[in-house]
Amino acid sequence: MSTIRIEPLTAAAFAPFGEVLTPRAMPDRMINAGRCERHHALATVERGGGEAIISLFRSQAVSLPYDCTLLERHPLGSQAFMPLGDQPWLSVVAPDDDGRPGALRAFLVPAHTGVNLHAGTWHGVLTPLDQPADFLVVDREGPGTNLEEVTIPAVRITA
Repeated sequence: MSTIRIEPLTAAAFAPFGEVLTPRAMPDRMINAGRCERHHALATVERGGGEAIISLFRSQAVSLPYDCTLLERHPLGSQAFMPLGDQPWLSVVAPDDDGRPGALRAFLVPAHTGVNLHAGTWHGVLTPLDQPADFLVVDREGPGTNLEEVTIPAVRITA
């Protein structure tokens, strides 16, 4: 079994897989009579001929070390995950390697931070750490096959 270490999440490190959803250092503009910061267009919803939908996902927790054996991807649209709680979580991603997942990377996503995965990005299932968590999910609904799942030899993820 191979082992990988969790990396801190940075926009640069995560860029090949998608965007990090967190407020910028400075808001794009102030709205609501100056009471609300707007951090505008942090990511783009890729719809591939479908429509953007908003869902709530409730996921069971994992503990470290965690053995990742299932990956999926959505070739026709992006998929964004925004936690609704105040706990960090794990985002496991891999580049595409001729239709199969390449080398896995694991990112520790801080509390109150989300990610938007590009269409076609291989990723692990939702992995809140140590306690169940709810996520707001924005993804694509529409014609065509937009879910591919593969089982892989276990990759152990450690802190």
